[in-house]
Amino acid sequence: MATFIKQVNNDYRLQIENYFQLYKWSIEKAEAFWETFWKFSGIIHHSPYDEIVDDISKMPGALWFKGSTLNFAENLLRYKDDHIAIRFFGEDGTNSFLSYDDLYKQVAGLASALKKQGIKKGDRVCGFLPNIP
Repeated sequence: MATFIKQVNNDYRLQIENYFQLYKWSIEKAEAFWETFWKFSGIIHHSPYDEIVDDISKMPGALWFKGSTLNFAENLLRYKDDHIAIRFFGEDGTNSFLSYDDLYKQVAGLASALKKQGIKKGDRVCGFLPNIP
């Protein structure tokens, strides 16, 4: 977060020092905040956005990054290392995690199985799964 705050300060000549100041600025200047976050986060996209938000007064219901297209899975699976991708904390006190590498392998395995079943782009697949990694 400190690196992001530095980016915001640099881009907008501000002197934000902590989370609470960043939060306040993000509410007051939502479009600037989200434009900076989009660039900072390195979101992989296939077409750029036309506008950041169509009508911020329509919350909820505003359209964000209108015109942009991206692949959610591509963004989630871009890393293939041992860093933690998903951390789970169960109500019973158990916890576990899944690395980016493990997540990538599991998704690749599922994708392969779905392709073998004839599932293709545009098809819909439904799963009834527990909320655990």
